[in-house]
Amino acid sequence: MEVTSIVFWLVILALVIYVIAIYNTLVKLKNRYQNAFAQIEVQLKRRYDLIPNLVETAKGYMAHERETLDAVTTARNEAAALLKAIGEGGGSAPALADLAGAENALQGALGKLNVTMEAYPDLKASENMQQLSEELTSTENRVAFARQGYNDAVMAYNTYRQSFPPVVLAATFGHPTDAELLEFDDSPQIQAAPRVSF
Repeated sequence: MEVTSIVFWLVILALVIYVIAIYNTLVKLKNRYQNAFAQIEVQLKRRYDLIPNLVETAKGYMAHERETLDAVTTARNEAAALLKAIGEGGGSAPALADLAGAENALQGALGKLNVTMEAYPDLKASENMQQLSEELTSTENRVAFARQGYNDAVMAYNTYRQSFPPVVLAATFGHPTDAELLEFDDSPQIQAAPRVSF
């Protein structure tokens, strides 16, 4: 009887340790993807801070292109507001979809600005514009890298959360739904970092 009791308590202890391990792994993976999104936020904020400088520099040369410059500014402000809202309220699926849409609109506006700037050789030769262009291109690469890291972390979290036995316990531990991937438009123009050449 003594041996049976010891075995019973050892099995219970092993189950408790296993459940604790599942909980800790869910927390660790959730923190990883949240941290990865914070890295995206840093890079997007950096880009949002560069865009007004780019527009201001272009204004001096492109007095007749007000509509294009306003479109870039509006798209930037909308994307920045959505990013701030996500940072304050969490990354729900609709919020991430709205951010992806705003980013696509911003990429389109920047692409149109780039095409428009081709008609202004003095602007292309401006040292300030060349520096801003380099910083913007570098930031675009960082955004793409951070987004890939975020999506990888989300995939690891979702895979673990959906596997058995974590799927049985996840909702009980405060992980009721999968995390959402951050996907931008698949068109080649959007996927590639915007080329702002001067």
